[in-house]
Amino acid sequence: MRFLQLSMAALAGAVALFTALTSPTVAQNPADKGKQPTTSFADDIVPIFKGRCYDCHQSGGAGYAASGLDLTTYEGVMKGTKFGKMIVPGDPDASNLVILLEWRASPELRMPHGKKQLSICDRTVIRRWISEGALNN
Repeated sequence: MRFLQLSMAALAGAVALFTALTSPTVAQNPADKGKQPTTSFADDIVPIFKGRCYDCHQSGGAGYAASGLDLTTYEGVMKGTKFGKMIVPGDPDASNLVILLEWRASPELRMPHGKKQLSICDRTVIRRWISEGALNN
């Protein structure tokens, strides 16, 4: 009986954590009640791209040569690839970048190619930035 109680508590905690990580968060400051947080391209997105994407997706990189996608600048991100746009502001589910990062594409297209998938936290930040309009902030 005790094991069942602990298992149920662990399950409830896991569900709460998953919900917190995948749901948009509301600002915690009472003065900001009802406002959505702003995800910053410079402060939140660039560090992810710099740490995991720049090696391939910059001028001279293999990903840049194959697709034309330059993730080193906002303009490059928004321009997309020689095959089309990567970001649909306000709609992460329609954004090719999210599809590739969440591994909803064929294995040869998944990003980062041949490496470990981005963490759920990093993918959530990118989704939130796109949901908020993919601003250059």
